[in-house]
Amino acid sequence: MTSFSSTGSSGRAAPLIELAQVQLNLRSGAGEVNILRGIDLTVPAGESIAIVGPSGAGKSTLMMLMAGLERPSSGKVVVAGQDLGRMSEDQLALFRRAKVGIVFQAFRLVPTMSALENVAIPLELAGSADAFERAEEGLRAVGLGHRLTHYPDQLSGGEQQRVALARAFVAGPALLLADEPTGNLDGTTGEQVIELMFSLKARYGTTLVLITHDLDLARRCDRMVHLADGRVSADERTAAAALRPAANA
Repeated sequence: MTSFSSTGSSGRAAPLIELAQVQLNLRSGAGEVNILRGIDLTVPAGESIAIVGPSGAGKSTLMMLMAGLERPSSGKVVVAGQDLGRMSEDQLALFRRAKVGIVFQAFRLVPTMSALENVAIPLELAGSADAFERAEEGLRAVGLGHRLTHYPDQLSGGEQQRVALARAFVAGPALLLADEPTGNLDGTTGEQVIELMFSLKARYGTTLVLITHDLDLARRCDRMVHLADGRVSADERTAAAALRPAANA
């Protein structure tokens, strides 16, 4: 796996994500619904940010835009130097394969595939000749070297989310998007998964965007971005960020 942190001429981390006046409007039976209302957001490479706010604020929609799974009605979404609005669906699929890892609240593992096969999926799609060797390495990195041949229904919730983390990190993504990754886990198991996620993020220099309702978890990121009614209502550095140097400073 490879670190994708980069620096500009000033020596500071270059932006991995740049959103400019992003709006998303969807049509419904009751008329047009404004989901996002002019989002401006820049995230330097290697930084971790938490997106917080009430249900319906647009958090998951914002994440989908960063992944190229939704297109904005207007504005620009640039990730890893790529203007996602100018890319075809095939180009976006290739972009996600190369640059983006995603972890959901629901583990989204393929039930008919073993843990090893699930983790190997993105590598096989990319044509990697050593897909299964790298997948095994990824599972060992999350403490599941003894579960390679087990199927999702033979794994606990925490183990399934570890498999999902291994799959998200195995191709060395520049960006990890995590949407309530501990929402289906008990407190102790969720804490173990979060510790593992931050450890992998630090190890590979991955940029992390974390959606969470847990403010204590959000404060472990470098920044907290508050959404309300489809807008950024606050963007603040956290105490955790003050305890460590800025990325590539």
